[in-house]
Formats: sequence, C-alpha cells, structure tokens
Amino acid sequence: MAEDKFRYAPDVAVPPGATLRETLETLGLSQAELAKRTGRPLKTINEIVQGKAAITPDTAIQLERVLDIPASFWNARERTYRERLARLKAREELRGQVAEASLFPYAAMAKEGWISPTRDKLARVESLLLFFGVASLESLPAVHEAAFRIKAREHADGRALAAWLRRGELQARKIDSAPFDADRLVARIKDLVNLTRTDPSVWSVEVVKICASSGLAVVFVPHLPKTRVHGATRWLSGNRPVVQMTIRGKYEDIFWFSFFHELGHILLHGKRETFLESDSAEKTTKECEADAFAAETLIPAKEFNSWIGDLHFSPSRVSAFAAQLGIAPGIVVGRLQYEGLVPYSNLNKLRRKLGWAGTDR
Repeated sequence: MAEDKFRYAPDVAVPPGATLRETLETLGLSQAELAKRTGRPLKTINEIVQGKAAITPDTAIQLERVLDIPASFWNARERTYRERLARLKAREELRGQVAEASLFPYAAMAKEGWISPTRDKLARVESLLLFFGVASLESLPAVHEAAFRIKAREHADGRALAAWLRRGELQARKIDSAPFDADRLVARIKDLVNLTRTDPSVWSVEVVKICASSGLAVVFVPHLPKTRVHGATRWLSGNRPVVQMTIRGKYEDIFWFSFFHELGHILLHGKRETFLESDSAEKTTKECEADAFAAETLIPAKEFNSWIGDLHFSPSRVSAFAAQLGIAPGIVVGRLQYEGLVPYSNLNKLRRKLGWAGTDR
C-alpha cells in the first residue's frame, strides 16, 4: 500500500563512501594506499569516502580487485544511496502539495476503497499521486480538463470529478473488449433496451458484456460528493470508447435515459471530447442530439404520441405500453412526468429505485 511504502522510508541516506571507510579501517588500509592500488587520485578516493563523488561501475570493479568485495555490492550501494537521496528530495517536494491534496475528497475515496485510508498528510499526497498516475497534483487540470471546466458552471468539485473519472478509467482498463464496431453496437441496442426490464443484478453484468463485444467499455462508479454527474463519455488512448455511469437521482428512468444519452454521444459525436452529463448540463447541439437519441431509443415518438390518446394513464395501461415496447414501466412514467402529462407525484410505484449493492472495489 502507498501508505506503507511512504511511512517506512528511511529519513537519512548513507553514502557508500561510509561503507568504504569502514572497510579500509577493518583492513588497515589508508586512503592513500587505496589510491595507489586502484590508480585513482587520492582526491577522488577522499571524495568517494566523504560521499561527494559517486562510485562508478569502473571504480566498483577496481574496488573488487583491491578489496575482494564484489563490484555488484558497491554498485548496489551506490544505486540505493542515489535512490534514497531522490526519495528524500521528493518527500520534501510532497510538502509543497499538502495544501492542494487537502482539497480532494480523500475520505470519500478511501471509503470506496480507491486509495489507502490515512491521516498522514504526506502519505495522502503520495496516495493521490499514485491513484491519478501523475508526478504532481498540479498536472490534473491538464489531464482532466473537462472535470475542471464543468466546475464553474455547476458548482461541482473539479477535483472530485477528476477522481471519479480516473476511477472509471482504471476500471475500464480491466475490461477485455473487442475493437470498437459501431454497427455491432447499433445492432445490440434493442437487447440493451430489453435489459431495462430485468433486475439490476442481471443488467449490470449483461450491459457490460454486450457493450464489450462491440468494443465499448461500460463501467459503473459510485459518485463522490459534489461530482453532480449522472454519466460521462470519452475515448481513451488506443481508440477505446468508455461510458461511465453512476446512480444519481435513484430512479431507473433517470439512469437509463442517461445511459442511452451516453451511447448517443458514442455513436453520433467525435472522439476528442469528454461529455459529462448532469441535471443542469449546458444544452449544446450535441447534448440535444444525445437527448433525442435516448428518447427515441427508449420510447419512439410515433408510438408515444399514438399511445397517449385521451391522457388517461393508469398503472395497468402504463405497464401494458411498457411491455409492448420491451422497456421497464418506470421509464414510461419518467417520460410522462417529464412531458408534464402526469404530476411528478403520480405513478411512482412503477418507478424502481436503484442503489449500490456495495462499495466499488
């Protein structure tokens, strides 16, 4: 764990010259004698002993011949010393990132099992760097531009959004998917729609399988405080699309509309943009197109307009229409409520609530 690696790092770096000094004392050799035997200037030997000069591979071989101690030993001591010096320097640099690290939702991330729980400020910085895969937290606005761009518009936390997106990226890497095939994905959309009628324990597995067979990685990631998103769409390196979903708003109709909205982005729009969907997302042309794709995929306008008839919407009539379309009744209820055809307080018994079975590990 990142915390353990950091906590037990030595606070000092002992140069290999200290070991050389002890060896010379044990053998009764002076630095001057060693200089003669190795053919090295006395000044160089003295600087090595004082830790001012490094033991080069050539010098290590000469020490092996003179002292009968393997060159690999001296080379290893030198490498360990230099690495320890670098880590001590890096540790000091971590102190400069403590303030920035304190702005991340560390406790919430640790609760979900994404990073190691710790109260040590420097260990937190180290854990965050390892989690995000960056050398400095200052790099994140450039790595996750979309997360920090949405902040001003929605009072969302750019850092929390960046963490949520990173978790999705890590999860997507674990999915073994075929090369992306848009035609194959389109051919399976009806199967995805039919899954809305199944239990979450079924569709949460089948959605991933169906989309992976088309080259699309779908991941489900719990939202963090102040992320304020329902889903996200982006293309990772290697021409790999990812749809990342969370459960915000609780009801199935919100989730499924958001999911097919994300599919709309994948099928209709370019690979360079990251789309983050929230309640108050800016309705750009592309967002409207994705909305239209989701609405038409779930409940085609022709069928819907023909069905609404005399505006009488009983639970049995709604359920029958949903069965005809092959979708969950709650999705029909959500559409009716959105269109203002029934109050938001009506028919909610047909809308299933969703929740996490456990933390995302």
